[in-house]
Amino acid sequence: MRTPLRMRRLFYPGRRSENPDVAILQQELEEKDRQLRDTRVLVDKLRAEYSEKAAEAESLSRLGEATGSAFDLEEMLKATAEIAIRLTGTDSCQVYLYDKTRDELVLRAADETATNMIGKIHLKLGEGITGWVARERKHVAIVRNATRDHRFKYFSEIHEEEYESILSVPLIFRNEVLGVINVRTKHPHEYTLNQVRLLSGIANQVAGAIDKTRRARLLEKTADQLHTLSEVSQAITSNVYLNDILELFVKMTARTMNYKVCTVLLLDQEKNELVIKATQSDDPAYTNKPNLKVGESLAGRAVMDGKVVTVLDVKKHPRYKFPDIAERAGLCSLAAIPLMFQGKAIGILNCYTDKPHTFTKEEITILQALGAQAAFAVEHAKLMVKSAVIQEMHHRVKNNLQQIASLVRLQMHFSKGGSVEETMNDTLNRILAIAAVHELLSREDLDSVSVKKVAEQILTATKQSVVAPGKSLYTLVEGPDIRLPLNQATSLALVINELVQNAVEHGFATIDEGRIWVKLEETDSEIALYILNDGQPLPENFDPVKTSSLGLRIVMDLVRGGLGGTFVMENKDGILATVRFPKS
Repeated sequence: MRTPLRMRRLFYPGRRSENPDVAILQQELEEKDRQLRDTRVLVDKLRAEYSEKAAEAESLSRLGEATGSAFDLEEMLKATAEIAIRLTGTDSCQVYLYDKTRDELVLRAADETATNMIGKIHLKLGEGITGWVARERKHVAIVRNATRDHRFKYFSEIHEEEYESILSVPLIFRNEVLGVINVRTKHPHEYTLNQVRLLSGIANQVAGAIDKTRRARLLEKTADQLHTLSEVSQAITSNVYLNDILELFVKMTARTMNYKVCTVLLLDQEKNELVIKATQSDDPAYTNKPNLKVGESLAGRAVMDGKVVTVLDVKKHPRYKFPDIAERAGLCSLAAIPLMFQGKAIGILNCYTDKPHTFTKEEITILQALGAQAAFAVEHAKLMVKSAVIQEMHHRVKNNLQQIASLVRLQMHFSKGGSVEETMNDTLNRILAIAAVHELLSREDLDSVSVKKVAEQILTATKQSVVAPGKSLYTLVEGPDIRLPLNQATSLALVINELVQNAVEHGFATIDEGRIWVKLEETDSEIALYILNDGQPLPENFDPVKTSSLGLRIVMDLVRGGLGGTFVMENKDGILATVRFPKS
């Protein structure tokens, strides 16, 4: 049924009826129409907001998946940059993380325009807008001309001149600044509260994920460290030599703790020096550097005080003795861990990094535990060697007693007509020469003896027991501190004793003053002993092979039979006896 024309005219919009009732009704209808239009606008707005929220929720969900499942930090940060651009509707994004050891922010993720600069851009706290945000822990939103801001620092490599606006938000977790996230647009852009809220939410979520990743890596590192402790303990209980244990120890420590160089130096008690015993460094300048005195440089100080010493950069520390070597070897931070055994430092474990590194309390605790294991390994190995030496000594002492018995028989055979006192004196000096070797062996760490020390003891004993009152003899021992196995050292000690005693008894029989000079030399294949005295010269055409001297007969037998060497005695600036024999 069609509305009568009259009625349609009455309700026609814009035309007000003269009838009051109809006018009121018309007014009410117009108001309802306006409300309907407003409702439609609101519905459209809500639909748009819903779509935006749905997109945000989807993006945040993806971010949650990325931060929750990506154990690789770089992948997670890359995904974060992509999602931040999409959520905020911006053109570019960079994520900086704070490196506590260097006290600086490092670019760790970016959009495609700056991926080639990841890891290459560094900012100090307070430097640039990014550094200011990290230091002040506040966000910054700049609508236009961001490059003109007084805090801005320009990096041409990431084309910053192309961007007008920037929104920068700190990454904070449990009140600790972990980094900064920036988004930018190429045209002026006023960032809404919603965009700031969104980027702050992303920052919070990423900061939590970074902390979780960091803790996971710490747990993994701790597990590796505990595994290293277990392996070290197994190595200690195995039947291996000290050098093998220490080489294994430094390699495992460097690998597990991610250090560039680890070195073990042991204390030489007699010289009061630290000597390198094991290192995985292959730099000759480092491995051949001089021994350290206790109290000298950083490691020497750590041993003297029995306390851990850490340094951020050894090249810049005034007490570090070898900064030039550290520079060539690429060494930076140092942790010097004393190797303590029964309350005393027996050495040092030096751990170097190639970049500035702050050693944490947990790290130092692990290194001290490793150091304790190494100290135990050293003492354990020494006991094993000494135990083996003691067992071997029973056999060697028996051999030496047999050697003394043979010398006594020879003395009895050659001493007819000589006095008992002279005979006993000669025999006593030979026994004392052998005793000097054993005395030194009992004080040494390994199964070897210092020839230089043996020679010094023999010269002192000879001056005290053989040199007659009123005579003045000056003695000197020169040359390297050559070490020989016990059997060679015993033979050489008897040779030195016979030659020195022969010089005193024959060279200075009628001379009241003189000198006896002992010199040692060593090559890659041979050891040489020279004994020179300025007493009476040898007779012309002297031949030790044809001599009737028991001492020289003993020397020739020991040099040829015991040492496999050669013996020459001649007039040369005095009486010079030369013994040469190959290395064992």
